Amino acid sequence: LRKKMNGNQTIYLAGGCFWCTEAVFSKVKGVLASYSGYSGGSIKNPCYREVCQGITGHAECIKLEYDADVINLNSILAIFFATHDPTTLNRQGYDIGTQYRSAIFYTNEEQKEIVTNFISELVDQAVFEKPIVTEITPFEAFYLAEPEHQKYYELNSNERYCSAVISPKLNYLKNQFTDLLL
Repeated sequence: LRKKMNGNQTIYLAGGCFWCTEAVFSKVKGVLASYSGYSGGSIKNPCYREVCQGITGHAECIKLEYDADVINLNSILAIFFATHDPTTLNRQGYDIGTQYRSAIFYTNEEQKEIVTNFISELVDQAVFEKPIVTEITPFEAFYLAEPEHQKYYELNSNERYCSAVISPKLNYLKNQFTDLLL
C-alpha cells in the first residue's frame, strides 16, 4: 500500500557526510531545496567542530524540501538508500562516528509509515546482504550548518574528497536514476 502525499513536503535525511547527500539531491527533479545541517542530537545550535568530535549526538543531515506532486517519497528513498550504505552503523566509508550514521527524521506519521514500509520492502527483497541500521526517528530540530558547508560539492567539485567520494555517487545516480534527474 503506497500513500500519496501532495504538495510541498520536508524530510530530513542523514546518509553520512552531508556534502554527499546534498550533492545527490541537488540533481533530482522535484527537489525544491536542500540544506546541510545537523539533527538528532542534544545540544542546541551545534557547530561543525562539535558535531565532528561526536560530542553533540547530532548526525550530519540535509533538510530536503520537495514537491510531492513531482517526486514521491518512495523515489526519494530509493535514491537515498542507493547512494549510501544503510548497513554500516555510525560509518560511511572512511567517515566514522555517530555523526555519520544513517538516519531519517520524519515530520509526520504518513512519512513514518512510508519509510517503514519502504525499508520492509528492501528487507523482504534482500536488497542488502547485511541488516539495515538506518534510524527512523521523529524530527525534533534542524540546525543549519555553516555557510561553507552549503552547496559544498557545487563550489568545490575539484577538491580531492569531492572527486574521490561524491563524483562516483553522482555518476551512479546518473546511470541508475536518469528519469528522476534534472
